[in-house]
Parts: sequence; C-alpha cells; structure tokens
Amino acid sequence: MAVSPSAIQAPEHVQEHGEVFTRRWVVDLILDLVGYSADRDLVGMRAIEPACGSGAFLVAMIERLMDSSRRHGRDLREAYGALAAIDLVPRNVGLSQAMARETLHSAGVRRNVAQELADAWIRQGDFLLEPPTEHSTDFVVGNPPYVRLEAVPRDRSEAYRMACQTMGGRADVYIGFYEHGLRALRDGGVLGFICADRWMRNGYGARLRAMVSGGWAVETVISMTGVDAFEDEVDAYPAITTFRREPQANGPLVVEASPSFGPSEASEVGALAAKSTADHVHKPAFRGARLGTWFSGSAGWPHGSPDRLALIADLEARYPSLEDETTGTKVGIGVATGADRVFITENPELVEPERLLPLALPRDIASGEVQWSGKYLVNPWNADGLVALEEWPRLSEYLSQHRELLAKRHTAKSGRWHKTIDRVIEGLVDCEKLYLPDFKEAIFPVRDSGRTYPHHNLYWVTSDKWDLRVLGGLLLSDVAGLFIEAYSVRMRGGYLRFQAQYLRRIRVPDIDAIEAETATALVYAFDRRDRQEATRLALPLYGLESLPD
Repeated sequence: MAVSPSAIQAPEHVQEHGEVFTRRWVVDLILDLVGYSADRDLVGMRAIEPACGSGAFLVAMIERLMDSSRRHGRDLREAYGALAAIDLVPRNVGLSQAMARETLHSAGVRRNVAQELADAWIRQGDFLLEPPTEHSTDFVVGNPPYVRLEAVPRDRSEAYRMACQTMGGRADVYIGFYEHGLRALRDGGVLGFICADRWMRNGYGARLRAMVSGGWAVETVISMTGVDAFEDEVDAYPAITTFRREPQANGPLVVEASPSFGPSEASEVGALAAKSTADHVHKPAFRGARLGTWFSGSAGWPHGSPDRLALIADLEARYPSLEDETTGTKVGIGVATGADRVFITENPELVEPERLLPLALPRDIASGEVQWSGKYLVNPWNADGLVALEEWPRLSEYLSQHRELLAKRHTAKSGRWHKTIDRVIEGLVDCEKLYLPDFKEAIFPVRDSGRTYPHHNLYWVTSDKWDLRVLGGLLLSDVAGLFIEAYSVRMRGGYLRFQAQYLRRIRVPDIDAIEAETATALVYAFDRRDRQEATRLALPLYGLESLPD
C-alpha cells in the first residue's frame, strides 16, 4: 500500500535518519551473494538500492553494470531502467548523483550521458511510502537505515505502519525495507541486506518472518557482530542476509564471523555460497555450514554457531516437539494476578479453604525440589469461570476491601473486577508436573508431585504418557539446553530468559525408543540433579555422540 508522502515532514539531518555507511568489501560480498555480477546481462535486468546514502552500493553496481555492458556488447544508454537508487535525504541524493557521474565519466562515458544516467537512476523519495511495484525487479541490495519507529515523527511513523503490514509493535524502520524489497522481487529475484539481526528473534519481527516463510527462500545468513563492516563504529549486531523469491527447498549457508573477518575471508565465503553443498568450515576468522533446511513460521529464528544451527535444524526435522498431542504433553505458564499483594497470602483463614491454592514461587524450587513457602493463591475461579461472590461470603468480603485497587487494573475493564489476569486452570494443582523458572543460568526442571499451583514466574509441563522424572532427566540435559540457548535471550548477568514458546521448540526422543535401563538411569540423574550424566544418557537417544561448540 503506497501512502502519499507529500504532507509529511522529512528529517533533514543525516544522523537522525539512522544512516551507517558500508565498507566496499562488504558491498562486494553482498553483490556476489545475490548474483549481481558482470557475467550476466545486467543491462537487461533491474536492481534497486532503497537507501543509497552517499553511494557505497551504487558505485560498485555501476562498475559491474558497465563491465557487463562491455562483455555482452550492450550500449550503456540502454540501461536507463537498469538501476533505481532512492534516498530520503536530499543531500545524499546529490552526493550519490555526483559519485555516479564521476564513476561513469572516469570509465569513458561522455559527461552528458553520465548526467542523464545519474538523473535517471537516482532520486529523492521515501522507499516505504513510495514502494516499487511488486514483481518488478531482479535485485534489491543495500544497508537500510537503523532507527526505532518511535524515534520517527508521529505522522511519518503512522504512515509507515499503514504502508508496511509487517511493521508491528516497537519495530525498527528497516522492517519495512525488507517487506517492500521482498515484495518488489520478480520470481527468482534476490534481496541482499546488511542490517541489524534483532528482527530474526524479537517479537516485532514475527510478521516479517512469517512473510518470508510464505514465499521466499533464505539463502545466506552471515553474523557480523564485531566485524569492522562500516565506515563508522556501530553499536549493533549486524548480519548479512539474502533471500530469493522462491519456495525454500534447501537450507541456507550460515556463517558466524569473528572480529578479524575481512576482505579475504569475504571472498572465501562468496566461494562457499556458490556451492550447492558446503561441509562445516572452521577458519580462524569464521565458521560456516550449509543447513539441510530452515526454520518456518513466525517463531523466532535460533542463534548460535553454524554447527549448532545445523544440528538444531536436523533435530527439529527428525524428532517431535516437547508439547505433543500424541503423548498428551502440554507446556504452560503459571498465574499472573495483576495484584499479587491482594491475591497472594500466608493466612490460611483469610477466605474459604476451597478458595485457596498452595502457590509455588521460583524460590520454592531453588534446591531442585519443591519446598513450599506457605504462600496461597486466593482463587476467584472454578471450572465454570469466575465464581459468584455471593456464594463465597468470606472471599467476597476480603476482595471487596480491595475493590478500588482491583477495578483500576486493565484486566478488570470488562467489569469483572475480581478476576486475576490469567484464569486458574482447574485441576492443575493436583497434577504431577515439572516446573521451570523463567530466569536461570541453564534449564532447571523440578518435579511437583501435585501439591502446588505455579506462579507466573514458573512454567509447567504435564504429560499423559511420559514418566515426568524421565522427561525431567531429558530436559536437564545439555541437549534440551541447546534449544533454549539458541532461542532464548541471555540477559545481563548471564541468565537465560525462558518462555513457553522456547520450551515448545525443544525436541524429545520417541518415548517408546527409550529402554527401561536408560529410563531408570535418567530418573536417577534427574533426582541427583546430575546434568553431565543426563547429557551422557540423552545424546545416544538423539543419535549423537557430542554437541558442537
């Protein structure tokens, strides 16, 4: 959807526009990866640079276009439609046009022709509000601006949200560049960007990830954290990604570059990408591997070394998820009340006994066993929904004392002022289950025999078929940790932040393939909190001898 930018104020200062200029060897690597090379008839193709800045990509593209025209006997005056470069900042447009004219003239192109081509190729505009026609180009390349949407003037940010379906939540502006760039590709066309990698895992990238998996193949993912890829120092986690407009048939080349990665290593990676298969490559400045498949849907993409990503992709293809209908295994989170000081108590006489549930908190499981602290949840729910307060006079009297506070909560806006944010699941308190805290250095499953209900800082796992101590042994292992470390975020202090969606990504072996002796040993390892032994037992169940670094 195109939105007219005519009435929207554009930022004038370059730094306000989130610009970071790319080194030439990085530009050449991206152009190689997308196939923008002189051995192809580039005059007869079309390439777009959606945020041209001072011309870093544009100059390299013009040089390759001129080389291609000579090789294929094409007149460069046929190439008026071969390039399209856009920038929001007028000063950048002037710089890029000057660079284009000088590049052309230095190669022998007459000044009048150079002027005409530069004017035809480069214009001022807003790529997000004036996107190219869908299915109209063969290449989209560049380094989109990196700026948070809330830093953009309100009228413009609202227009961006209207124009870009994938730009939800607290998205960065570059999300829209990916969306419009991908849509502009013809069948078989390729997009190559160097950009922050946050969208691959964060919630605001979910719509874009879903869009990609719906019609574009991920071909290359190169993590560039710490690499000197830009003209100025950048406080970000950049990655080079390339996408082709075709269904995902095979997996991408995944590369993890170290800070010493430079031009010579870029040439090696370009050569690797040209191969349809690539063994696991370990070099001093980078590690790389071609995966057998990639990750689909809106869920966050995992992160880690190429060897680990290859293993995760393989395990996800071969083994069932932890949450699985065939074993009746479910994953959930405990109750959020929205008013803990009202709904949590130590007084067993506060309300009717039937309206109190023993509540498990993260500190109750710190030892590896549930050691209940004596906290209760005041429970306003039953199997049918919220209880009728008139049927529970002590509960009614107690909650009514706090009605003003409870009614102010967002969850109470519907008029149901005495509800907790989450509904209490009937019968969960009596179920055997595993608890996992929401913040921990490593995955830490603890068994509850059916005595407590989890607080919202605890995740729970129940199952109809699994012996939960056997499953607990598997979850204690480093194999389960492999998934958590790849999908979750490690917070300050080294703690992993767990979420139900990450736990559901864990793969488990076929329950019927675990022999009785191994199951008994897993129980023993779980009871003793022996992660090393649990890992030793789990590895062969996945057909593994060890885990990669």
